[in-house]
Amino acid sequence: MDADDSDSVAVVESETEEVSPGRAMRVAAALRAKGGDEFAKPGSIIEVKFVKGESLSLTASRLLALMILAAGGDAWEDKPHRMRKADIRRGHKGNERITDMLQELHRTLFAIDDKSWRGKKATTLFSLISRSREETEEDGGEAGWIEWEFTPDARKLIQASETYAVLNRQAVLGFRSNYALRLYELGALRLHRRQATWRGDMTALRAALGVPPEVYTDFAQLRRKVLEKAKAEIDQLAHFRVEWREIRQGRTVAEIEFRFEPKDAPELIATVDELERHSGGRKQRRDGSVESVSLATPALPTAKSGQAAKAAGATFPTGSIRFGAEELAAIARRSGGGWDIDLIAGGFRSQMGERLEKLRGPKLISAWTGFCEGWVTRRGRAQ
Repeated sequence: MDADDSDSVAVVESETEEVSPGRAMRVAAALRAKGGDEFAKPGSIIEVKFVKGESLSLTASRLLALMILAAGGDAWEDKPHRMRKADIRRGHKGNERITDMLQELHRTLFAIDDKSWRGKKATTLFSLISRSREETEEDGGEAGWIEWEFTPDARKLIQASETYAVLNRQAVLGFRSNYALRLYELGALRLHRRQATWRGDMTALRAALGVPPEVYTDFAQLRRKVLEKAKAEIDQLAHFRVEWREIRQGRTVAEIEFRFEPKDAPELIATVDELERHSGGRKQRRDGSVESVSLATPALPTAKSGQAAKAAGATFPTGSIRFGAEELAAIARRSGGGWDIDLIAGGFRSQMGERLEKLRGPKLISAWTGFCEGWVTRRGRAQ
């Protein structure tokens, strides 16, 4: 091979490295192939900063999450992505809100720390979507689609992201506070990083949750209107709980430290039950002001692989999970911190006891995943 050929090979290899997706997109592709309500959102998108004075509304934040879900492992590619309007509306008959949400995503600016062409510190401003197309002529209320493309800056962030949060579609759609949704994403990201805490001053807190600087200027208001409401929703709908510690300088709260703790298996089962219920009365159930009544609502259809469908009716094995329980074993290897997967399985059986015989489908998967994550949080990674 002569010098010219070597140079050509080097260029091809360099270009191949540039377009290879990071871990976030590989996980997103795997979750999409598996089917179900879980999807991966890149950490780089979760941690992107809003331009001062701007933030997304709850409905626009939900739409962005659904866009990430629909795009799956292809979100980093330079191509259009599509989604049914019915998956956004959640029972609303009109489409006016979809138009408003798309326009909000177009005009909202985000910021990332960067460097200029001179190597100096700089801030890059960009939008997340470059264009969108919404069908205005429908053959029936459920037939409409939207189409969009992510901007080059957004695709670059998505492609390079090695960190991600595994989110639940029903939980994302269930939040009634935008601040709760933001904290949910941040907590899910931290748990996957094995970093169970987040700490920042008031400026960082507002930036992380998208709280405008002129809103809730008194910390007592911020605690009551933002933190307490967000905690209540997360504790009810997420696969983890959140607590916070106020760090003071004199009488002033200078910093906040959040701690995210995976729920144990029984708590996760209760969370799955809540997500399957109708959202009506959810606040009352959370506050304990009404008797808890199960009013199951049909879940929106999701594509399931053959393996996922088979797992839906399977119980937890009594022997080793290394053979014949591929999905359970994969979860333990991914979330168990390097511990022996059968050792974790033994702990799971001990905690669940007789309840394990009745545990199947999404409840089993959710409880097992949460137990594996909690195992690492309590014991640390295996040496």
